[in-house]
Amino acid sequence: MKFSNLVALSALASVADAFVVQPSRSSAVKALNSENSYSYLGNLNEDTQVPGVPGAAAPIGNSQLAKAPSTYSEVRATQDIISDAMNTVVVQGGALRTCSFNEDVGRVTVYLKTEGRPLNANVDLWQGPDNAPQKMSVYLEDGSIRPFRATIESPGSSNAVAIRNTGQIEFPLTAALDVDTSGTPESPAEILISESSARTVQGGAVYTTPFPPSVQSVQVALKSDGRPLNARVELLQGPNNNKQVMEIYTEDGLERPFYVIIDTPGNGNVVRIVNTATVEFPLTAAVEPYIIDDGLDSDTPGGMIWS
Repeated sequence: MKFSNLVALSALASVADAFVVQPSRSSAVKALNSENSYSYLGNLNEDTQVPGVPGAAAPIGNSQLAKAPSTYSEVRATQDIISDAMNTVVVQGGALRTCSFNEDVGRVTVYLKTEGRPLNANVDLWQGPDNAPQKMSVYLEDGSIRPFRATIESPGSSNAVAIRNTGQIEFPLTAALDVDTSGTPESPAEILISESSARTVQGGAVYTTPFPPSVQSVQVALKSDGRPLNARVELLQGPNNNKQVMEIYTEDGLERPFYVIIDTPGNGNVVRIVNTATVEFPLTAAVEPYIIDDGLDSDTPGGMIWS
């Protein structure tokens, strides 16, 4: 057998567990528009939008609870996106799946969910051998009610996303990726921070934001001034009741800011951001509503809450 044939067979074996993302052909997946805002998500409220806020979902009721400076021109729930015709893969407990893509991909949106079981996973951005400029550790109490959805910036070449299911073999997860090849320089995190009341979180500090029941999902953006970013983002529902936890590390918080959309069904939701770095490494954080439903703003009789 020739040496070239041996190299080809070796290369095929090394990528047997990898999957390559192609731009979706469905009508819900489009390139970015000329207004520097995402447009590959569906419109939850059809043509209704919040006046003066580009891409924000309009509340279902008459009153506007809060302006949501969304980076997407069309707002859509995470569960609806995953259920559409996306190329999904199943990652068994303890397994690792990688996804490589071309260098014209500016950013990648990662979706993770389960069939109602807990989810524990590590999501890394690889750039070349032994180089992981961004890492995330994700925990979801229920991957069906609160699926994971985050956007990873991927400047440069030789990028790949690695998803490792750190749970037991009884807890598989479903993963999907969506790519942006438009070349838009502004990231979702940068747009959200520029359009909202962002605040500085010093090293070791804690920043909490409560949300009323009408807020069905929130968007969180974290960035730094170019220094490393280490943070933990939590969704709590009641005292010390973590529904979702994300540990984030970014080599350069300016080049690769963090952006995530968290589903917040039910009452008593609080988003807590902890800067786990030392005092020399502050970060900028923005937390705003993403989908608002005024029909769910009324409290239950007696303040009863089921969880």
